[in-house]
Amino acid sequence: MIARKDVPAFFVYGEPSRVLDVGFLHVETVMERKSLHFGRVAPHKHPLMGQVTYWFKGEGRYRIEDRTWSFSAPAISFVPSNVVHGFDVDDRSDAIVVSISDDQLRAMAPQVDLALDAPVLLSGAVDAPGWMRIDTLLAMVMEEYRGGAGASERVLAGLIAVVLSLMARLGGPGGFAAASPAVALGLELRRAIDRHYREDWPVGHYVERLATTPHLLDKAARTVFGQTVKDMVLERRLLEAKRLLRFTIRPVEDIGREIGFEDPAYFSRFFRKRAGLSPTDWRLRNAEASGAG
Repeated sequence: MIARKDVPAFFVYGEPSRVLDVGFLHVETVMERKSLHFGRVAPHKHPLMGQVTYWFKGEGRYRIEDRTWSFSAPAISFVPSNVVHGFDVDDRSDAIVVSISDDQLRAMAPQVDLALDAPVLLSGAVDAPGWMRIDTLLAMVMEEYRGGAGASERVLAGLIAVVLSLMARLGGPGGFAAASPAVALGLELRRAIDRHYREDWPVGHYVERLATTPHLLDKAARTVFGQTVKDMVLERRLLEAKRLLRFTIRPVEDIGREIGFEDPAYFSRFFRKRAGLSPTDWRLRNAEASGAG
């Protein structure tokens, strides 16, 4: 069995991992990358985004962490960032794959009935009403995305949120067994950071909240996310700052306070160190980029 530390991390399958734009979405079919995988996608993970994969035809074997399922269409999965997954299918199979950045998923979470921090795999009957709705919605997602410059991020996010909520209605976690202890602890840590990153907790608070030890928590963070606990917290604060800078008109000082920085100068130094630009310059550049798109 491949060691977790040796599992490759990709942007989309076959492409090196890279920093994602805030609000990133990507849609394609599995067979658009057939020349890279020939139906056999080796275990891999995506450090910064989750994926919905909807198998609308065919069958195969799907792997999530240390579990393997045989499936036939229709089937759908949601895999959060840093969860190892892969599959084997023949050339008669195909799926729509929707990749969604972590910050976009967090923005969607209040409107979504599905828990977005654990893997899901579901299958059903092609003529069942819920599956017909999912098929229609994901066809709309593909059509909207391929509209290019005319595609609307809001429309795409809304359609995807409905799909995720329908997945909860169809079966929630779908029988996914508990992951390894390190992966389970890593996912619990991410949930705790999402709830408390604004509070600037020391690492010891997370150790106490999760009833573990500093060594085990650090090991889980490095095993699952390739980061220390402290870096995970700082990256979460940076992600929220970028989201607020891009999608709101709130003052920079107000955004700094929102993510736990009472001193505006300290927030600006933190942001410049991790993003390479001041908050104001980053906002201007990304406003220009999104306006040009």
